[in-house]
Amino acid sequence: MNNLVILPLVLPVMAGMIMVILRNHIRLHRFLSLLTTTLVGIVSLVLMRQIQAAGIQTLQLGGWEAPFGISFVADMVAILLVLVTAIVTFCCVSYAFSSIGSQRERHYFYPLSQFLIAGVNGSFLTGDIFNLFVCFEVMLVASYVLITLGGTKLQLKESIPYILINMISSFLFLIALAFLYRLTGTLNLAHLSVRVAEIGQDGLMTAVAFLFLIVFSLKAGLFLFFWLPGSYSAPPTAIAALFAALLTKVGIYAIMRLFSLVFYHEPEVTHLLIGVLAAVTMLLGAMGAVAFGDIKSILTYNVVVGVGFILAGFASFTETGLRGSIYYLAHDMIVKALLFLLGGTILHLTGTGKLKEMSGLIRLHPQLGWMFFVAALSISGIPPLSGFLGKIFVTEGTFRAGYFWLGGIGLLTSLMVLYSMLKLFMNVFWGYTNFTEETEKGTTKGLLLPIALLTACTIALGLGAEGLHGVVDLAAAGLLDPQTYIEAVLQERYP
Repeated sequence: MNNLVILPLVLPVMAGMIMVILRNHIRLHRFLSLLTTTLVGIVSLVLMRQIQAAGIQTLQLGGWEAPFGISFVADMVAILLVLVTAIVTFCCVSYAFSSIGSQRERHYFYPLSQFLIAGVNGSFLTGDIFNLFVCFEVMLVASYVLITLGGTKLQLKESIPYILINMISSFLFLIALAFLYRLTGTLNLAHLSVRVAEIGQDGLMTAVAFLFLIVFSLKAGLFLFFWLPGSYSAPPTAIAALFAALLTKVGIYAIMRLFSLVFYHEPEVTHLLIGVLAAVTMLLGAMGAVAFGDIKSILTYNVVVGVGFILAGFASFTETGLRGSIYYLAHDMIVKALLFLLGGTILHLTGTGKLKEMSGLIRLHPQLGWMFFVAALSISGIPPLSGFLGKIFVTEGTFRAGYFWLGGIGLLTSLMVLYSMLKLFMNVFWGYTNFTEETEKGTTKGLLLPIALLTACTIALGLGAEGLHGVVDLAAAGLLDPQTYIEAVLQERYP
């Protein structure tokens, strides 16, 4: 057992509780937020080394052995996502120092962001599906407050469908848990894998799998994403960037974990459905990104496209496709946070999100313009940036699985994403400027550093792909071989 496994959950909770008690010490809140995310990142790197050397790391709380106790499991997929979460959170919180406003800082922005991250990390690391529900709820309750923090009319309006949809999905989650427990007698993920293999994934078990797919699709924005564009465009920039980078990814991870570890016996049914939903999601998201003429809408619909693309690789259920999904998932978390911070900075400077009302911003802010250009090329999959390798592997994986239609839709929507990003760049930054330093609504002071850090990350993820090759391969192999996960958690005990 390894006690480090629970630290990415415990550290943000402890930091958040200290901040709540010391409400008015905003500088302490800022320091603790950065310190906590840095420590989580360091713990993630240590665990990553241990997984490479000794295999999957586990922790059984209270000394109760699995499947009877509460299990936390750090395999390469989970710990890679925890590491990327720490990087994204560090940059978004740093951005908030100069943008979130003193009122929101006094009303618990920093502790709420820590509780949100605790729920995200707990969802990645839990080895029990009921605790996955608990961690989801911790994350969602924090997000309910964050989406309304500040109380603007738009925030309150968009928070209503967001909260209602997530309450419905949580209710369906509980129903699915009840059915699964009735059929298998366990909720431990490793033990569930054993039980489902023994019982067989018949019609009823497949129906339960579909119910879980509906639940996680609502949370990930897979096909059922009608709530997402409004909800992600309403909060302040730092919060919207956290949401775009992290919240849908937890739903994606849950689908990947459950349908590679538990419900993997009928891929011609379950994984084909995931592929169909991914294709429709990519097409609808890309059409939205191309059709709209304001920054927030274009960026939020690109979040939808990313969800579909990641799960297209998973639907192929080939080693190459899974490798692409994992690599693209890490890339997408970084580049979506980057784009939302860039978009928020543009809105801060110009006071408008409509493309027709701005141009030539690169003349006044060349650093901002070229960082946006790098982000646009990265999300579009242009080499040598981070989006390219993931798109190549996902496309190859779908072709190897015989899903040529899915790979073709992925390539088509990639072109549509490139068009939407170039449309943004040409309208916002190119041409004659409509603004002067005197007419700008804000300043970039304190905002460019976190954006530059994320830009450096997406460049490094592309140029340094060879260094991540072993990590991503190990993560993909773990998803394809559930026996490795089972043996690490149950240690040959199959009661």
